[in-house]
Amino acid sequence: MAASLILETTFLVDLERERRRSELGFAHRFLERHTEDRLFLTFTVAGELAVGASLSERGGWEAFLAPFHALPSTLEVCWRYGRAYRHLERNGLLIGTNDLWIAATALAYGMPVVTANLDHFRRVPELEVLSYRQ
Repeated sequence: MAASLILETTFLVDLERERRRSELGFAHRFLERHTEDRLFLTFTVAGELAVGASLSERGGWEAFLAPFHALPSTLEVCWRYGRAYRHLERNGLLIGTNDLWIAATALAYGMPVVTANLDHFRRVPELEVLSYRQ
């Protein structure tokens, strides 16, 4: 049965670098193992990628993102953001704002996050986190 997965920025940066260098690395091998899965990204990930120099041209950025489904922010995402923020702040475990939006989106949509930053995202309660660097 196909899964739905949210690809976090570290994954997509590695994927873009592997493509640019014509390398078969961790990101490409992960995609080969997940050909049946639906792959998503958040609005924050799309924005982070637009900042990078290698995807600074809109056409290239759009072409790179085209295979993935973009998830919008919703009131549920916003609620999950606030709830996770309060928990992390109370426990001295805050993570970056964009990463918290990614985690909140994953929680709201009920999907795991695929990342290299496992320790960081595992701070968020109830968030399923998957490594692609295996």
